[in-house]
Amino acid sequence: MRLLLIGGLGLVVRIRSIGTTHVGLVRTNNEDTYLAMPEAGVFAVSDGMGGAAAGELASGYFIATAQAIFGDKAPVSEEARCALIEKVFQCSIKRIIEHTAKHPQDEGMGCTGDLLSFSDSNYAIGHIGDSRVYLLRNGRLRQLTKDHSWVQQLVDEGMLTPEDARHHPRKNLILRVVGNDPLAYPDILKGKVLNHDVFLLCSDGLTDMVDDCEIRDILISPTSLDDKAASLIGAALAAGGKDNVTVVLCEVEITE
Repeated sequence: MRLLLIGGLGLVVRIRSIGTTHVGLVRTNNEDTYLAMPEAGVFAVSDGMGGAAAGELASGYFIATAQAIFGDKAPVSEEARCALIEKVFQCSIKRIIEHTAKHPQDEGMGCTGDLLSFSDSNYAIGHIGDSRVYLLRNGRLRQLTKDHSWVQQLVDEGMLTPEDARHHPRKNLILRVVGNDPLAYPDILKGKVLNHDVFLLCSDGLTDMVDDCEIRDILISPTSLDDKAASLIGAALAAGGKDNVTVVLCEVEITE
């Protein structure tokens, strides 16, 4: 898929993208959901949680809300896009609260949410939970989002090393979710895109199974975007595939 954005100073910004998901090798249902709307410059990943099918419903609410709010809108200002990103999270939380009010058996349902939006030569990210957004730039892979998790808090406080956190038995204890807390606001991250940037949105089904070094090696390989996405899924499955795994890749091309 391709997205055409007209940037300033006569620059043309094109975004090539691919999204894919896999149930994994252990679970029987897929609570991950993703969105790729190149015509609107919007991409998202959500990982659901909750009993029975509640996790699937929660992540589905987030993705459907993002799709409805952004629609097929042409690129607008960065300020307006950030406002729309915040609205997606607020409306998703409202829908989940309304759902659990009608279906108390689904109390505790929720999801992670990562939403990436491009406007001209800028990007903006909304983030809640422990799904992630990475940026590969000039061969260097950088995690843009910070996990809203208990072990990440311990890392921030200097009580755990990042490597210890990766293998901690409570690494999936999330402190902020898109769920029943109306005050759970997203982190908003903004920046400029450069030529050949590659953005990766993914659920923890990838990052729990595949370390950042291997992710980087796959992303810098001289293969197509489709092949990179397939290789990321394959690496997670080869490592055990203990969870649903979802990836969305966006590659930036800038020409005059």
